Amino acid sequence: IHRIGPQMSDSAIPASPAETPAPFPAIRAAAYADLDLVQARLGEAIAESPHYGETFKAYEAERLSKPYLASLLDADPNHVMLLLHEGEPGGFIISGPELGTLWLYWCYVFPEYRRTNLAIGGMRAFTRHWDKGRFHKIATYVRPGNRAAEMILLRLGFERIALLRQHIFGEDYQHYERALTKIVPGYDRGTRGGLGRRLVRMLRLAAAR
Repeated sequence: IHRIGPQMSDSAIPASPAETPAPFPAIRAAAYADLDLVQARLGEAIAESPHYGETFKAYEAERLSKPYLASLLDADPNHVMLLLHEGEPGGFIISGPELGTLWLYWCYVFPEYRRTNLAIGGMRAFTRHWDKGRFHKIATYVRPGNRAAEMILLRLGFERIALLRQHIFGEDYQHYERALTKIVPGYDRGTRGGLGRRLVRMLRLAAAR
């Protein structure tokens, strides 16, 4: 599974390191009934991003189906986290567990909310929620040139670990990580597969329409 970092505009970058930290916006775990909205706006993020090639965009749009998002909810509803502005969804953060690491797949703030604190505040809320839990670290990939994402990650304590050359469909990616405090014994096994699980998800998705 490929991991893709925050999808932000330059308007999301904090003005100064000395500024007052953005407050935590309201967040909540997504439900099955939210997945139509999340998938539609995620498709928008993928299609309109200037950072990814067409091969990757086609692959990612196909991979991030509603059943796949539902499998993340089944692992933990907070793997699809909605960012709320005045009670309404203004963005989301999608993450997933893999081999004991929490991967940040997508962080997207809807264009109509880019002038709010949802970008930096939402990422702060995300890291706070997942700290002192079952993961050693958060990891993510960022395309070179995605300055807004890099600035936000660095502000939140992420470290650039490596430049991975021709890593996904021939394109370079930067690998970022942020340490977490693991206190829960054992390791997360990730999403649950199997025919039975898939059938249950299909029924729940149909009921949520």
